[in-house]
Amino acid sequence: MQYWPLTLPAMIVVGAGTVLGMPAAHADGDNNTLIPNNKRLNDGVVANVFTVQHQAGCTNDVKINPQLQLAAQRHARDVLNNRTLDGDIGSDGSTPEARASAAGYRGRVAETVAINPALAISGVELLNQWYYNPADFAIMSDCANTQMGVWSENSIDRTVVVAMYGQPERAVAPTPLGSNVGLPPPVVMPENVPLDPSPDYDASDEIEFGINWFPWILRGVYPPPAMPPD
Repeated sequence: MQYWPLTLPAMIVVGAGTVLGMPAAHADGDNNTLIPNNKRLNDGVVANVFTVQHQAGCTNDVKINPQLQLAAQRHARDVLNNRTLDGDIGSDGSTPEARASAAGYRGRVAETVAINPALAISGVELLNQWYYNPADFAIMSDCANTQMGVWSENSIDRTVVVAMYGQPERAVAPTPLGSNVGLPPPVVMPENVPLDPSPDYDASDEIEFGINWFPWILRGVYPPPAMPPD
């Protein structure tokens, strides 16, 4: 799994938002680039948590768990549609443990929630929210959290990202439990699916590449260095 830096120059972040002009994304969790979705953001959260853990000395892998993903989906939609919510407790009084259990997960869980008063949130902004919060950082860097489920939802002026972290007691066969909790079932994957090393192509990598090299082009350096500076 590739290591990703946790900070980027402000100009790159602002430039990315300007160039991409992202529409409202609906986190349907699939791999279809014709339908806007947040799969790349969700998977990026898992990849960055892997990096945080290994920077903290962990040697384990972090894999996606469909039950935790379903629990994260339930809370993300709840927080998006109930603006008085700003943390782990749901509108029905549910806790992360209760939502994970209802989704079929067996084991200890923890949760981090990010709320951004805008149409979207970048991976850098998201990780900075959690990285510099002591409680959230303690959850992300806990080597025992070997499974994750991430879901994000957007409205015109609000973005919610929920990450569920798990310490499994035993392997649990995945089942499409979405209808049991009043939600459409997400795409159910086999237990502990590793991140897709080759996500479907949508040209965003080329846009990001161009943004990264833009400062060098302005300086008249061409071709740019083999690796951009940190």
